[in-house]
Amino acid sequence: MAKGDVSTYNEDGVWKSKVEGAREQLTPGTKAEQAAVGKKMAEDRKVEHTIRKMDGTIGEKNSYGNDPNPPKG
Repeated sequence: MAKGDVSTYNEDGVWKSKVEGAREQLTPGTKAEQAAVGKKMAEDRKVEHTIRKMDGTIGEKNSYGNDPNPPKG
């Protein structure tokens, strides 16, 4: 992930959202709560938001700014 992108992930059974490259993490919550928080953060920053599954793999990825690989069509 590029610096500044937002990631929502599970760490030791707790869902968190974080801006990549930042030390600070938001207050933990449920997956749905953190997905909403992460989406808002990404929209405000015009960056990508990645929501990871419990096993750490990417479950969903959305871009809210300059998408370097926009879909064709």
